[in-house]
Amino acid sequence: MDNPLLWTLISIQVFMGAFDTLVHHEGTERLAWRPSQKTELRLHGVRNFFYAVIFLCFGWFEPHGAFTIALAIILGLEVLITLWDFVEEDMTRRLPGSERINHTLLALNYGAILALAAPYLWAWSTLPTALVPVNYDWWSVMATLSAVGVGLFSARDLMAADRSTRLTTGDPVTLVGDLEPGQHVLITGGTGFIGQRLVQALVSGGHYVTVLTRDLRKAEILIHPVRIITSLDQIHSTDRFDAIVNLAGDPVANGLWTARKRARIIDSRVEMTRALEALIQRLDHRPDCLINGSAIGWYGLRQDEKLTESSPPSPAFVHQVCDTWESAADKIAAHGVRVVTLRIGLVPGVEGGMLARLLTPFEFCGGGILGNGQQWMSWIERDDIVQIIAFTLARRDINGPVNATAPEPVRNIDFTHALARALNRPAFLRFPEWLLAGLAGDMARETMVGGQRVLPSQLLQNGFVFAHPKLTPALRSITGTRSFAPVSHTQERRA
Repeated sequence: MDNPLLWTLISIQVFMGAFDTLVHHEGTERLAWRPSQKTELRLHGVRNFFYAVIFLCFGWFEPHGAFTIALAIILGLEVLITLWDFVEEDMTRRLPGSERINHTLLALNYGAILALAAPYLWAWSTLPTALVPVNYDWWSVMATLSAVGVGLFSARDLMAADRSTRLTTGDPVTLVGDLEPGQHVLITGGTGFIGQRLVQALVSGGHYVTVLTRDLRKAEILIHPVRIITSLDQIHSTDRFDAIVNLAGDPVANGLWTARKRARIIDSRVEMTRALEALIQRLDHRPDCLINGSAIGWYGLRQDEKLTESSPPSPAFVHQVCDTWESAADKIAAHGVRVVTLRIGLVPGVEGGMLARLLTPFEFCGGGILGNGQQWMSWIERDDIVQIIAFTLARRDINGPVNATAPEPVRNIDFTHALARALNRPAFLRFPEWLLAGLAGDMARETMVGGQRVLPSQLLQNGFVFAHPKLTPALRSITGTRSFAPVSHTQERRA
């Protein structure tokens, strides 16, 4: 099958398939960590196994006779599985436009490959049964590398499908048990990682939720009934809200901190908070409380120092972001509204947050320690942060800054080992600070190799009980770990 055009089309198919897998399945959709996609993952796993067989066969052999017929059957089964996959995707998730376009191009290109390969398959089928070795130089190498790649993803997708039944979350109603019945809550950032779970908990608990979002497509994933608005102008002055939760803001750790990006990070938070202040001023009934987002970055980069709500900050861009945001929120207190600013730690989860970006590298043994690994990571499990929001809403004696972190922060080296154990993978790589800073500049220096050792003093003093105080059990629960590597008592205390 020494046909350059055919091999070119195969190469294009490999490139488009890799793009679909890495950008869509692993990147935007995170299919391996969505319980609803169990059947789709199994289809992907079987199809990728077939692709591995096809690539190896075309790259190194001419299948004759019965082997040709077997290969033709595999090619036909691949078509049937792809059609089944298309139906499954449409039934279980909303595909991004780019994924639909890519699927169309993959189908057209695959049809062209089959049309060009058909004469070869026909001719080979008439020959005596045999596997005749061939070598197409770098085309064979490309086919081998492709077979290895799809083979790895085949195994991972099949294991992920098995794991999906263990990726369950607890009853969301229990997270808002501190609230009085029938609360009316306005949420900004309700389609985000924390916001989605908060909306689910409030709605499930019988509360009345209004979500402000600029992207109606994202709102489709929210539990209902929920009121969706795209502008605060849609709220009438007679509307009643018992509380406002403000979580909206441009992501901080998702790109280089250019001057424009820095301005957008700050402006998105300040402008929304000022808009909420204007809303509160025109409401006939003003809310009792504003829960405003912030982050542990308020403290700057503090190495090993233990930080409570009374600790002073040190200069850093992350401090500037949080301080500006908190200052805008504090002005709302002048209107008779109790203001609580939650300095939220790193929130691990498979659906979003910082952990979601680490899962694929760690699953394929590409995880590792950042910098020297000694920087502190103050973290908080997502259900705990939702419960903290409800707790601070209900407790009228709590105001001002509150550290929303688990009581036992860990160093990066301990976090890395705990995540690797939860996924049953090794983590032997190290990413030096100079490399991270060279790739991502100040963003890496402040969010990856810088850290804060933050303690939730306010919450502990007020009797809040964490469901996930320790990292290792939390990661095992989050990732649906079935069996664990043995953990020494020393490691357990550290993680």
